[in-house]
Amino acid sequence: MKSQNSPLRILFAGTPEFALPPLQGLIDDACDIVAVLTQPDRPAGRGKQLRASPVKQLALENKLNVLQPQSLKNAEWQEKLAELRPDLMIVVAYGLMIPGALLTLPRFGCWNIHASLLPRWRGAAPIQRAVEAGDEQTGVCIMQMEETLDTGPVYQCLTTDIGPLDTAGSLHDSLAVLGAQALGDCIKMLLKGELPQAVTQDETEAVYAHKLSKAEAEMDWNQAAEVLQRRVRAFNPWPVAWCEIGGQRLRIWKAEVVDTVVDCEPGTVFTDRQSLIISTAERSLKILELQRAGGQKMTTEQFLNAHQLQTG
Repeated sequence: MKSQNSPLRILFAGTPEFALPPLQGLIDDACDIVAVLTQPDRPAGRGKQLRASPVKQLALENKLNVLQPQSLKNAEWQEKLAELRPDLMIVVAYGLMIPGALLTLPRFGCWNIHASLLPRWRGAAPIQRAVEAGDEQTGVCIMQMEETLDTGPVYQCLTTDIGPLDTAGSLHDSLAVLGAQALGDCIKMLLKGELPQAVTQDETEAVYAHKLSKAEAEMDWNQAAEVLQRRVRAFNPWPVAWCEIGGQRLRIWKAEVVDTVVDCEPGTVFTDRQSLIISTAERSLKILELQRAGGQKMTTEQFLNAHQLQTG
């Protein structure tokens, strides 16, 4: 492969905040971004006013060409993208299916930034599932996209530790920056005329990261406290772990595992003016931050000073 004699023509596709650091990195490196694909504006907030995606806002601030198709299956849109003559398409949490015809349109294909160490945690919620499972490490992969989900060869992997206090939210922010770094490394190689070495994924080690649902965020006190604490971290900031105590529905934002000496049923509540502890199948969970329905997030001490909770 010969070195590039002209700027690499890049078509970028992304929608949420996770895609911002990679796009900003391309802008800072003065890459030739021929267009930015992002999902159509969606109603948001109490007024349900149309709101542009974070990627659209950043693209417009930098005077980039923004395209917002409802679907890429449309032949007219595929022709429009072909007219851009991209050398490479970069996809970061775009949210729409990329048809096979577009995967082969750029001469270097389509690269995806995936927030896990593939083949572990393919799918929609890799960050949350890694935290929930108690993984000690995760990372990002630059992957060549195929028509099947997250199965393509991997060009680059960067890893990071999952700390005991990491939430899906904190890890999301770290991995977004790491993804930008990995992408920048691969593009620099491409500009030197070196295609990054592709490593085929080991199908025997593939694990699927199922999409999150609100229903699974309900706490089951018949599980061990360590498992429940990981779920609290994994579901922060969405869908947020929750439980009902004395008829009140409470969202749990932060908790820690503690030992109790009391022999009691899972789900038993112990409280005073400063702490709220709930027994589980193994050890107990001390709630540190919580939120009443319709209320504000607060520390347990603040909450207990303002609200009565039924114990037992």
